[in-house]
Amino acid sequence: MNYTTITAEDFKTGQILLFDKPLNWTSFQLVNKVRWMIRRSCDIKKIKVGHAGTLDPLATGLLIICTGKFTKRIPELQGQIKEYTGTFTLGATTPSYDLETEIDQRFPIDHISEAKIEEIKNNFIGEIEQYPPVFSALKKDGKRLYEYARKGEAVEIKPRAITIEEFETDASAFPNINFKVVCSKGTYIRSLAHDFGQKLESGAHLSTLRRTKIGDFRIENSVNLDNFEKQLPRPISDF
Repeated sequence: MNYTTITAEDFKTGQILLFDKPLNWTSFQLVNKVRWMIRRSCDIKKIKVGHAGTLDPLATGLLIICTGKFTKRIPELQGQIKEYTGTFTLGATTPSYDLETEIDQRFPIDHISEAKIEEIKNNFIGEIEQYPPVFSALKKDGKRLYEYARKGEAVEIKPRAITIEEFETDASAFPNINFKVVCSKGTYIRSLAHDFGQKLESGAHLSTLRRTKIGDFRIENSVNLDNFEKQLPRPISDF
């Protein structure tokens, strides 16, 4: 993508920007940085900027950021089918279902074969019910679920219907299972990792995650912050 011909007025009217979110950044941090860069480069005091679908800090990949009047399109963009790649690690679980928290339990894996992985994988394809992770930003009685989790408070979480259209696995690096998932809005890949481990009569957690596609938008067409700065109407020399 090339933004060198986009003016301040264009950003206000509305743009869809594709970013490759860095590891350990929150989606909110990236939105704030992009808003600051646009304001600085275009010399404008205020502009609407928002993202169309959160990525966890430990995930990388495609984040759609909308500006100006195009922020009204965020619900439409959030509802599109998404594609992820990454790695499940078998034999251990964490409270957050990923590497945000430390391993809390270990499980045997000697009984797991490639045939078993293939069999279990097929159980997750189609419309299924999934419990969101307790370490998530979903709200319960006005509080984020992770607020309860960090205090060790139990909270009832209801399952949600999601759809997994494709689920491919590669066990060549066992006990690490590389995967590709094509799924509906609201799918938690961390929960998929956790549930996958349980179905294998073991345990699993998500060790890497990258979002590669949202609808027709692809990671190959995204930019990082450095490239975005170079392509702005007036490059910013000092962050």
